Amino acid sequence: MTTPFPFTAVVGQDDLRLALLLNAVSPAVGGVLVRGEKGTAKSTAVRALSALLPEVDVVAGCRFSCDPAKPDPACPDGPHEPGPGTTRPSRMVELPVGASEDRLVGALDIERALAEGVKAFEPGLLADAHRGILYVDEVNLLHDHLVDLLLDAAAMGASYVEREGVSVRHAARFLLVGTMNPEEGELRPQLLDRFGLTVEVAASREPDQRVEVVRRRLAYDDDPGGFAARWADEEAAVRQRIVAARELLPSVRLGDGALRQIAATCAAFEVDGMRADIVMARTATALAAWAGRTDVLAEDVRQAALLALPHRRRRNPFDAPGLDEDKLDETLEEFGGSSEDEDPDTDPDPGPDGPGGGGQPPSCDPEGPQGGDSAARPEAGEGGEPQPSGAGAGEQSAVRAAEPFRTKVLSVPGLGEGAAGRRSRARTEHGRTTGARRPRGTLTKLHLAATVQAAAPHQRARGRSGPGLVVRRDDLRQATREGREGNLVLFVVDASGSMAARQRMSAVKGAVLSLLLDAYQRRDKVGLVTFRGAAAEVALPPTSSVDAAAARLESLPTGGRTPLAAGLLRAHEVLRVERLRDPARRALVVVVTDGRATGGGAARSASGRGGGRAAGGTEPVALAGRAARLFAAEGVACVVVDCESGPVRLGLAGQLAGELGGTAVTLDELRADSIAGLVRDVQGTSRRAA
Repeated sequence: MTTPFPFTAVVGQDDLRLALLLNAVSPAVGGVLVRGEKGTAKSTAVRALSALLPEVDVVAGCRFSCDPAKPDPACPDGPHEPGPGTTRPSRMVELPVGASEDRLVGALDIERALAEGVKAFEPGLLADAHRGILYVDEVNLLHDHLVDLLLDAAAMGASYVEREGVSVRHAARFLLVGTMNPEEGELRPQLLDRFGLTVEVAASREPDQRVEVVRRRLAYDDDPGGFAARWADEEAAVRQRIVAARELLPSVRLGDGALRQIAATCAAFEVDGMRADIVMARTATALAAWAGRTDVLAEDVRQAALLALPHRRRRNPFDAPGLDEDKLDETLEEFGGSSEDEDPDTDPDPGPDGPGGGGQPPSCDPEGPQGGDSAARPEAGEGGEPQPSGAGAGEQSAVRAAEPFRTKVLSVPGLGEGAAGRRSRARTEHGRTTGARRPRGTLTKLHLAATVQAAAPHQRARGRSGPGLVVRRDDLRQATREGREGNLVLFVVDASGSMAARQRMSAVKGAVLSLLLDAYQRRDKVGLVTFRGAAAEVALPPTSSVDAAAARLESLPTGGRTPLAAGLLRAHEVLRVERLRDPARRALVVVVTDGRATGGGAARSASGRGGGRAAGGTEPVALAGRAARLFAAEGVACVVVDCESGPVRLGLAGQLAGELGGTAVTLDELRADSIAGLVRDVQGTSRRAA
């Protein structure tokens, strides 16, 4: 068995260690979500916590860890006779991101259930984690159907496995701990709210502290056992302190003054629902017990707010979690007063793992895409507005995006088999039943009617004499289901001078931001290609982090020519590479442009031609058409968002959509509440559609 890295040997990360310890003191706090960049000891600290948790008493032989003092009357291994039970260490069960549903909730033997009426059940990870820790590394990458099961178990404290009327239930109360890198995408709001506390972690920028991190890690790698032995006394002290805090917890008094501060803080920060108030109250109580006090003080309420509220204040996925500490202090002072619940002479002891800055995310200022060729010739914008010339010709500073809106559903035609999501039709493990087939491997979703139909003709030959149905393995039928998949939504955005004219870029950015929000809700991957000046660039490779795409979009400058062909060819290359990485994920290309092509850029070399004609000539248009037909030939689903405005319209975006084999929508038609309708399918046939 591998010796875990000692919890007390983790350098820094005070907020992370405190949040984990508070949950060890009071599991009712509701778990911890650890957000931060890679290589910041997130997983190390979580795995080290299990060694500090007190041992638990369990019923001997029970696979579901029933408490002998209060066994679960519905336990599948029960009923249990009263008795002392046995003692074992607390468990930390790790849920892999790619786990199956059966691995999480357990598997029921359908064949025995139908033929013998026996509930033969093999417990899953939820049963193993009961009365312990369920740890999910990269929890933001967890599939939606597993997230739904976790939400159900967290809400009800039990796990249910139901297959065609056969049901098994067992208790599943666990401490949910997740780690994630926000660059790889955000969590669904429902699961985010289920985490009691959240902490932001980042690597220290202090050289001495970084040196100590490296020194300890190297010492542990050289001799894990010896390194752990050197920290044994510190580990024992923290373990004893957790036990003492647990014993003190029922005696901690949460007075009316502290409750008023908690309620006022949650109201001031406009958090949804009442879960935040309850979590803050439990966290403040655990903080007092950890400090060895029986009264909750204002300092406890403040620290509880910094840990429990940041992730509950987000209104959309582009909002960074965080808390305005000045506003927090003002609220606590306003509703604090001279409460009789507080003892002004009490000096709270935050302990070695006491409160830190808490809750504030590390600053993130991603660089926007840089401009193209500084020597590019300026072009006139719409209406003949001249663009500036000279160094950095035509480049304009980035403009802010307009307010996002709810968009129509753009979907890929046909039937895919990609990762579960909410955009396009696909064959999935979850969804409505559309038919039946023989199972390939383990049976997961029984089609009862088809199974009975297959078994019925053979009952006399099998010697059936009673009311029961004689079922053989060859009779079993797997249900085929249809649901929704997530797609790769690749944005190809025109950032040229013509788009900057008449302040159109603000509306364009607002539209793309709206589509990004839609992609977040539908669990898509997104990518961003921009083109302007003399070339195109991949501003953001395909990723699950739509907030990273929004940040790149916000800082996008405009100006210069319109190398439409270069933008399309760069997008085509991105799709080619991504298809090798994830062949099952179908793509939806969204080209945001007015359809003008006034420069060939990188497309000239890609097409093998030596040069282009003057801006506005036929050569850039021909190159763009040739590049567009590559998408049509491969059956890639495409939509063109037509950004042309003004009384005189050239209709170039519509022509481009025809070359792409897709369809065109205007900015107004993109809105879900427009007269044109609520849903628009992208026209064309996907090469991978069924």
